[in-house]
Amino acid sequence: MADQPMIRGLERDSIRALAAALDRLDAGFERVPLFSPAEVFDETAEAVLMEVAEALHADFPYFHPLYAGQMLKPPHPLARAAYSLAMWMNPNNHALDAAKASSAMEKEAVAEIARMIGWDTHLGHLCGGGTMANLEALWVGSRLKPATTTVASQQAHYTHGRISGVLSLAFEALPCDSLGRMDVRALEERLKRGDVGTVVATLGTTAIGSVDPLPDLLELRDRFGFRLHADAAYGGYFLLADNLGPETRASYDRLAEVDSVVIDPHKHGLQPYGCGCVVFRDPSIGAFYKHDSPYTYFTSSDLHLGEISLECSRPGAAAIGLWATQRLLPLTRGGRFASGLGKSRAAALALYDRLKGDGRFMPPLAPELDIVVWTVRAPTAGESSRLARSVFRESERLGLHLALTELPVHFFEKEGSPAWADRKTVTCLRSVLMKPEHLQWIEEIYSILGRATDSALKAGGST
Repeated sequence: MADQPMIRGLERDSIRALAAALDRLDAGFERVPLFSPAEVFDETAEAVLMEVAEALHADFPYFHPLYAGQMLKPPHPLARAAYSLAMWMNPNNHALDAAKASSAMEKEAVAEIARMIGWDTHLGHLCGGGTMANLEALWVGSRLKPATTTVASQQAHYTHGRISGVLSLAFEALPCDSLGRMDVRALEERLKRGDVGTVVATLGTTAIGSVDPLPDLLELRDRFGFRLHADAAYGGYFLLADNLGPETRASYDRLAEVDSVVIDPHKHGLQPYGCGCVVFRDPSIGAFYKHDSPYTYFTSSDLHLGEISLECSRPGAAAIGLWATQRLLPLTRGGRFASGLGKSRAAALALYDRLKGDGRFMPPLAPELDIVVWTVRAPTAGESSRLARSVFRESERLGLHLALTELPVHFFEKEGSPAWADRKTVTCLRSVLMKPEHLQWIEEIYSILGRATDSALKAGGST
C-alpha cells in the first residue's frame, strides 16, 4: 500500500469522488421530468456556509492526533462521502417506501456486525446511538423479566441508571475491583438476594476502558438465570483486535453467549454521529415490537425496520455510510479495519509504558483497550488532583488536548500510604487514543505532556 499523503488537517479527495458519484446518482433518474427546486444554493447560502466554517474554529481539532481527549474519531472519508451523497435523497429507514435501498443496506450492515459477534441468526437495527440502543435492550429485558432489578457496575455508563428511570425499572450499581471491572463477588452476593432480571456487562467502560469478566458473569447466569446484556458501545469492535491481554481476550471470546449487544459504529466504526446498533441473539423478541400502522407498512410484505425499532424516523444516510465503510473495510480478524484497532491499542500500551517509567506520573492500571488514565505523583490525592487539572490546562495551551476523569481512590491502592487517600476520588488525566495515527504521535504527545507537567510542578499546581 502506497504511503499516505501528508495533510495539515482536513481531507479533500473525497469531495471530488462525491461530485462524480452525485453525477451517477442523478443519471439514474433521467426519466424523471425536470422541475425547478424551491430552494437553491446561491451566494447568500454560500455566505452562511462560510460563517459556519468560521464558527467551527471554536472547536478543538478533533481530527488531529494531538486531540487525544474524548471519544471523538473522524469518520472514514468514504463514510462521510456516502452519508453526504445520501442527503440528496434523505431516506427514512422507518418504512420501505421511504428507504428501499438504505433499508436493505442497514439489514446487510447489521448482519455483518452480528456475524462479527458470532451470530448467524439475530434481530437488530441501527439507532441514534448507544443510549437509545441500551434503552431498547433494557426495555426488552423488562418485558422478559418484569418487576425485576437491573444491575451494572459503578464504572458502567451513567445512561443505564438514567434509562432505568425512564423505563420505571429498579436499578443498582455494584462495586468494581481495583482494575475497574465489575466485582464478581459483589454481584454474586446481590444475586443471592433475588429479583435481578438483567445484568449489564460493560466491554470497554467509558472512563478507563475496563472490560468486565464475561466468563465469570456467564457462569453466574447459568446458576441464577438472569438476562445478560453487553454494553460494548465503545469497545465492541476490539473483538477483532489481535493484541488484547489474555483476560480481555477471554471476555471477547465469549461475547456470542450473551443475550444482547450494543455497539456504536459512530465510535470505533468510523461513522458520523449518530449511528448506534443493538443486536439480539434471539430473533423472537421481535414480537415485543409488534404494532399496527395503517398508513406506514402497506407497500411491501417484507420486514420494515420500523417494525423492529422503538424509534420511528431514522436516517437512512447512517445505514448507507456504514454499509459503504464495511464494504471497503470488512469486519474480519487480520483485515485493514482490525489493523487500525490494533494500532490504537498499541498506542495506548506505548503511552502507558512511558508513564509507568516516569516518576512524575501514577498510572493506576494498564489499559485493556485504548484508554490510558494517570495522575501526577504527589503526597496526597487532593494535591495530585490539583496538579492533574493544572497539567490539563497547560497541555491544552501547548496544543495537546486531553480529558479529565474522577476515579475512586482505591484504584491507587498500590500507593500504600493512608495519608495519600485524603479524599474518595482522584482527578486523573485521560487519553483516548482512538486514531490509528496516534501510534506515530506518542513521542510528541509524551513530550508535550512532559513540558506541561514540568510547568505545573514548577507553579505548584495552583488553581
